[in-house]
Amino acid sequence: MSILFLTTPEFWFDQIVNGLTTGSIYALVALGYTMVYGVLQLINFAHGEVFMIGAFAGYGVLLALGGQDISGVMIVVALVLALIAAGLASGATAIAIERLAYRPLRNAPRLAPLISAIGVSVFLSHLVDDGFLNGETKHYDQIFPAGKLSLGALNVSYLQLFLMGASLAMMAVLYWIIQRTKLGRSIRAVAESRDNAALMGVDVNRAIVATFALGAIMAGFAGVLYGLFFSSIRGSMGFIPGIKAFTAAVLGGIGSIPGAVVGGYFLGLAETVGRELLNEIPGVNLPNEWKDVVAFALLVLVLIFRPTGIFTQQEGKRA
Repeated sequence: MSILFLTTPEFWFDQIVNGLTTGSIYALVALGYTMVYGVLQLINFAHGEVFMIGAFAGYGVLLALGGQDISGVMIVVALVLALIAAGLASGATAIAIERLAYRPLRNAPRLAPLISAIGVSVFLSHLVDDGFLNGETKHYDQIFPAGKLSLGALNVSYLQLFLMGASLAMMAVLYWIIQRTKLGRSIRAVAESRDNAALMGVDVNRAIVATFALGAIMAGFAGVLYGLFFSSIRGSMGFIPGIKAFTAAVLGGIGSIPGAVVGGYFLGLAETVGRELLNEIPGVNLPNEWKDVVAFALLVLVLIFRPTGIFTQQEGKRA
């Protein structure tokens, strides 16, 4: 039954662009999950809240610089400062979490740090949402110039171009750090074997802290991009994007940096394009909330049929 071309090509191009945009955010956050797991075999369930902290840090900088009154070259300056502030805030939060909640449990049974991670996640979410905001939602000002780049049937807003380009650049820099720098070699050595790395003179604690910090900086950047694209942010915002980023990491093969990137884009496209493909079936009219159903159904299927993800565990460690 041919049912896939009842809508226009422009509609499908828009869905693909939307999927790549959200996939860029998922990929940035997923990098933190996959890096920490690759080094410590720990699922850092507080990573979604690290992402949330970055979103609020960027929001605070943009608000202090004038919010919607920012214009001209100050838009570029404001965005750079917001990203720097978000990266620093998220990085500092992750370092504190590692030092206070994870390091004392490093040699404990694996269930202990997992429960600690969940506790930190709940604590940070309620601390910001109830302790500082009283459940209030904040909104990013739309400082980005309106308009689209049109190439035939393809229409991409300037904001989407910025989000996709910036996220790709950030991921490329992170991959270069991991592959080409002394710090990256230390992280990869600790991921292979903490004991052997220590014997070779690697400062294991420093490498682990750097792993948390680098992943958190990517999450902080993603928080700003999320705020610019979706506008609304709140203290509990980290849970769903965090779980979806974890899903992306599992899809790609948790422990693999390229896998996290591929998984993020794959999940973003599955959410948008996949739901609309289902809506092409006669009699089916799924609301937007069903994108979450598609995402997590995909996770279940991958865990059943390919639990190692697109990239295997061994490839992840070499990455």
